[in-house]
Amino acid sequence: MKKISLILLAGILLVILSACNLSSNAAENNKVIVGSSGSDAQVWNYISKSQAAKDAGIEIEVKEFNDGLQINEATNDGQIDVNAFQSLSYFQDYVKSKNADLVAIATTYLEPMGIYSKSIKSVEAIPENAEIAIPNDPANRARALRLLQDAGLITLKEDFDSFGTIQDIKENPKNINFVTVDGSTTARVLPDVDASLIGNSIALNAGLNSIEDSIYHEQINQDTEANINILVTQKENVNNEKIKKLSSIYHSDEVQEFIKKEFGGTKIPVEKPVEEIQDTL
Repeated sequence: MKKISLILLAGILLVILSACNLSSNAAENNKVIVGSSGSDAQVWNYISKSQAAKDAGIEIEVKEFNDGLQINEATNDGQIDVNAFQSLSYFQDYVKSKNADLVAIATTYLEPMGIYSKSIKSVEAIPENAEIAIPNDPANRARALRLLQDAGLITLKEDFDSFGTIQDIKENPKNINFVTVDGSTTARVLPDVDASLIGNSIALNAGLNSIEDSIYHEQINQDTEANINILVTQKENVNNEKIKKLSSIYHSDEVQEFIKKEFGGTKIPVEKPVEEIQDTL
């Protein structure tokens, strides 16, 4: 009898352990690791606890990084499933330079780059021979030059693209002197130049609002579509159902309400197929 009892007990324990293992595997199968940084990581940390994520049956783990290159490399290596931090142009620059096996799968928002100044109140007031700081990385440098053209300060060559440089300026009527700096320092150098072109993430960290504090900022149009932020994953994950759900979770009313309140309207939601944007570039 004692032997039979031990066998029954062992059987029960085996069933319990198997159930626990199945539960653990199910949880792991519903898990998505998202790599992000700065304010984007703040958004995804909120999303990970949101009702929208729970309703979708997705467990989201957020891994934070300090450098965009590291995030893309971690995604390419499979250390994380998806990343959320970069614009389409930044992504395309990375894929081209690294021959990375990554794809953009969804749009999230446009984070306007702005022209900021400590002393100048309007674009029209920018003086002759002004010193203007722009980011030195290819994607953001081209973005800054396009914004300056949109503001009426310079004219670019007709074949200007996402890898364009200062040498591609066709007309510079105010004889602006460009100071190229690391993108992360564009807010820090603001007191030392007449104006600086600052990406919104950097501006937010410096206590600046691109809509309220800049003297000029990007609008959503065909010229800025390359600047729309995206979700990125490995090519092999394109049809993964749990990863595909991330876009609808991000654009849920609950999440959008949080983003609008937390970031003062500086993350403008964009929900359209990535293919539609890529086809226009």
